Amino acid sequence: MTSGNTPALARRLGTGDAVVIGLGSMIGAGVYAAFGPAARAAGSGLLVGLVLAAVVAYCNATASAQLAAQYPTSGGTYAYGRERLGPWWGFTAGWGFVIGKTASCAAMALTFATYAVPGPWWLQRLVAVAGVVALAVLNSRGVTRTAQLTRVLVTITLAALAVLVAGIAFGGAATAEHLGGPAAWTSGGVYGILQAAGLLFFAFAGYARIATMGEEVRDPARAIPRAIPLALGIAVLVYLVIGVAALLASGPARLAASAAPLTTAVTDAGAGGLAPVVRIGGAVASLGALLALIAGIGRTSLAMARNQDLPKWLAAVHPRYRVPHHAEFALAGVVSVLVLTVDLRGVIGFSSFGVLVYYAVANLSALTQRPPERRWPRSLQILGLLGCLVLLTTLPWPSIVAGLAVFVAGFAGRLLVLARRGSGRP
Repeated sequence: MTSGNTPALARRLGTGDAVVIGLGSMIGAGVYAAFGPAARAAGSGLLVGLVLAAVVAYCNATASAQLAAQYPTSGGTYAYGRERLGPWWGFTAGWGFVIGKTASCAAMALTFATYAVPGPWWLQRLVAVAGVVALAVLNSRGVTRTAQLTRVLVTITLAALAVLVAGIAFGGAATAEHLGGPAAWTSGGVYGILQAAGLLFFAFAGYARIATMGEEVRDPARAIPRAIPLALGIAVLVYLVIGVAALLASGPARLAASAAPLTTAVTDAGAGGLAPVVRIGGAVASLGALLALIAGIGRTSLAMARNQDLPKWLAAVHPRYRVPHHAEFALAGVVSVLVLTVDLRGVIGFSSFGVLVYYAVANLSALTQRPPERRWPRSLQILGLLGCLVLLTTLPWPSIVAGLAVFVAGFAGRLLVLARRGSGRP
């Protein structure tokens, strides 16, 4: 799966490392940001949306795990789509992943700076750029360094969330009355619940990072199918606990109106003294998500560059550290420019659009696998594909328009490159 003149990455990750990297992607800044938009869409019905998102994510996870076991290389669904369906399908998945997650990188960097530095906007942006560059440098020093730091960040994040839940539980103001009656659970209707599911899917998409790093996992046929469902299961449990606690503390209306819903929840619960813990947790979680995003996008960019779907310069692998250093530093440069010029903290819907397309291709690819290659029933891939398509159509319309525009631009660019290549021009 690698080109003849491009060295392979080093297999240095075990099952535990893969689980931690997946958790670092899923239990990131999404847990601090996604409940507000979900509450606006569905009220207390966001919990139903959360369950629906988890079901679709599980179907997608089985497809990714099954494909990663057969194709243990970098690139995730970009590579699987090329192998099973053809180059255009692979490009569709890879383009959606790279563009959507690059925007997410900028959003995570800005979220980190917002929590870490309550100062003027220009200082926050400089701190965000510093965070991006520092993590890119760390990633370039080897995947084991990435896994080690991710383990530390995930531990701190989970500890902060545990303190938050304890504060809500013992603050004295949380009550089941905040969940509301049937009106609160159905305020957004079926459409609102599905939209909440699409927005919350943003939080669960991190297990893709495990598959995109398949070329660096030891014994991938065994480790990846174990790591992906395990990481997803832990993340779903954490999100359910946090979602219920936040609703008990504040109710859907307060969460919907808040830019920092977990800070609002802990304050409403009578534990406002824990707000600094929430701030620290948000900063650390954002760093963890950003670290995993840089690693995942770097590997997908590497795979696309190997096939000349991105500039071939990005296919370079460091001779000592065996990581795609050109791709990661190029990503850091693009993200830094975005951080300095655009406020992308509202890109949850746009990112979900790209990732849902990515997983739709994953499910289509897995559907083509023969019984000896399968580990889960084909019905899960059918359900996952339908789920992706339904959630796509219920995202906020600006996210759908922006997503379609980006895909049209990507397809046009690839057609131009293919035309130039066919005419013999460089």
